[in-house]
Amino acid sequence: MFLKKLNLINFKNYTEAELFFSPRVNCFTGNNGMGKTNLLDAIYYLSFCKSFFNPIDSQNIRYEQGFFMVQGVYEKNGETDELHCGVKKNQKKQFKRNKKEYERLSEHIGLYPLVMISPSDNELIVGGSEYRRKFIDGIISQYDKIYLEKLIAYNHVLAQRNALLKSFSNSRTFDSITLELWDDQLILHGDGILKRRLDFLQEFTELFNKNFNYITDSKETVELEYISSIKDKDYKTALMTALAKDRILEHTSVGVHRDDLDFKLNGSSLKKFASQGQQKSYLLALKLAQFEFIKKIKQTNPLLLLDDVYDKLDESRFRKLIGLVSGNTFGQVFITDTHSERINELFTEAKVPVKMFHVENGEVKEIEHA
Repeated sequence: MFLKKLNLINFKNYTEAELFFSPRVNCFTGNNGMGKTNLLDAIYYLSFCKSFFNPIDSQNIRYEQGFFMVQGVYEKNGETDELHCGVKKNQKKQFKRNKKEYERLSEHIGLYPLVMISPSDNELIVGGSEYRRKFIDGIISQYDKIYLEKLIAYNHVLAQRNALLKSFSNSRTFDSITLELWDDQLILHGDGILKRRLDFLQEFTELFNKNFNYITDSKETVELEYISSIKDKDYKTALMTALAKDRILEHTSVGVHRDDLDFKLNGSSLKKFASQGQQKSYLLALKLAQFEFIKKIKQTNPLLLLDDVYDKLDESRFRKLIGLVSGNTFGQVFITDTHSERINELFTEAKVPVKMFHVENGEVKEIEHA
């Protein structure tokens, strides 16, 4: 699977653009703030029906315009697929595959697998638990439709339960029967989500360890520990135990929406005790393991998007990364960088052709290189 063609109209800082890509390596170069990352985000949109950086669709419309459009043409299993995403202000987002609109956008997730490596990945370490849950959920949802449906249903039930808790507080009443109905639904979906996450981590951790060892050439030990807010209780008991607290807080304080992933290096907290270099290696190993895991499950190479990775890695790690993605185990790759000569040189050393594009003020042109 690879993206052959990308068309943009009024997307972020682009008035209009039409690009044709190599099935292997494509690089967008130019100064910072010119729109390189926006091209990666457009490609991300076509896989996930949303932006990697801004979940509010209308805010991705070019300034003072009324709509944006992103279109892509893919080659997949020997056939051509066309994807269309259109957003108009104050209207429902339109997403089509081969001119047929989806009834539910969740039907599209996982059909065009993709992994993004970005400077914002640092939030996995320094950010709140929602970033780490999103990382797990984002991987599983690309190959497990039942999981994605449970996740959507769980979040809906959670919102209803929280609204009920708030209404209890406002009206100074309590209805245990209605609350129990929502509890039963929360347990039904939450149990399945928890079990799937734990099963996933058991397999994923092995790939993560392998990639970390490759990147660092070290004998350091790394761990991914799932922290459950349910702990050693069953789901129903945990909800009942937390009820008094929930009524005070006016929201649900236990459940899979509160769980976390603890990153450890040599038995200690990565956030507190690891150096910046160790943290960078950890993050890179996580994302490469994500790629490998999805590839194994989907039996196809996900698209790999590398945003501004040179400035976030040292020379040694960057060269290892380029050497890795140049191999036969990776498919189509998109990279942003401020120096075209550097990228061209590295891939020339790896004997992999790279298609180069120069980006300046929302305009992109293919450039010749030696």
